[in-house]
Amino acid sequence: MNLQKLSPWNWFKSENADAPTPPSAVEPRRGELSPFLSMHQELDRWMDSVMRQFGMSSLESRVSDLPGLLQPRLDIAERDSEYVISVEVPGVEEKDITLSLDDHRLVIEGEKRQESRTDDNQLHRIERSYGRFRRVLDLPADARDEDIKASFNHGVLTVRVPRSEQARAARREIPIQ
Repeated sequence: MNLQKLSPWNWFKSENADAPTPPSAVEPRRGELSPFLSMHQELDRWMDSVMRQFGMSSLESRVSDLPGLLQPRLDIAERDSEYVISVEVPGVEEKDITLSLDDHRLVIEGEKRQESRTDDNQLHRIERSYGRFRRVLDLPADARDEDIKASFNHGVLTVRVPRSEQARAARREIPIQ
């Protein structure tokens, strides 16, 4: 049995493949002077500190959140007979969510729509996000993708992915001596 296919981090293999490299992870180019790089990093830290003092989120959190700004958070639980995936999608209606299977990958797509406003409203601050989102989960080898079931209740999408009988049969307890 290939245990690597069952590893939890492999669920997100396809999702992270297209993600851009964050600026902080980029290696300095050859010939780039390290004093300038350290000065740039110190200036970024100072600006983040000033922004936090005025109640604004840091630049780093804004930049790092942009690709996943609307990316719903999810939990993946493993049971003997199934995997249970719970996806938080508050403010999204069931009709605005699409669940599909693409080459043993579970694709969750949807859109959080902005409610219409009248011109009478004077907005002072907008923190809520609107737009399209997409999550791609690589299913483990023991997932029976033909029997996947999904339900939606109170802003939570629950996806149940049954596991094959072979996975349960291959598992055994090892006595401790």
